[in-house]
Amino acid sequence: MNFCSQCGEKVRFAIPEGDDRPRYLCDACGTIHYQNPRIVAGTLPVSGTKVLLCKRAISPRKGYWTLPAGYMENAETTQQAAMRETREEAHAEVMLGDLYTLIDLPHINQVYMIFRAELTGGFSAGVESLEVALFDEHEIPWDALAFSTIERTLRHFYNDRPQDHFPLRTSTITPEDRERYFGSA
Repeated sequence: MNFCSQCGEKVRFAIPEGDDRPRYLCDACGTIHYQNPRIVAGTLPVSGTKVLLCKRAISPRKGYWTLPAGYMENAETTQQAAMRETREEAHAEVMLGDLYTLIDLPHINQVYMIFRAELTGGFSAGVESLEVALFDEHEIPWDALAFSTIERTLRHFYNDRPQDHFPLRTSTITPEDRERYFGSA
């Protein structure tokens, strides 16, 4: 950031008085520009024994499989964001269940929030998906998953499914965890 979005003057990067980390500061109008993590909301859509996955039509990880998920928009709840992303990426309607995985990625300033969901109708590829398909556990393209967050969510699901008990799973993805997907982070 070079200029203040409030007044257009040049900003500086420093620790504001009473704070503990550097921020972009505008000395002209006094605005402190906070930059906070982005929330990625999505679903784990299930139909019977199968999970719905989308093959990405966009970067990053174009051509790799993911759960329908994306950045939350202003003025929507995490549940609304998860359902919107599912409609956009998979043209699918779901009955939303509980929050299932909450995964922090502090090194890229993201938080993933994936809700369990029951697929309630048909599906087809949205503009951000090359294709959409249902997979049984043995059919999951484990080596072609787009993100470590998706692999972690699916592994939790398949570990929890035999007991039919799906507690909230919280974890952190480290830069080392991401190396499998992106190379050196």
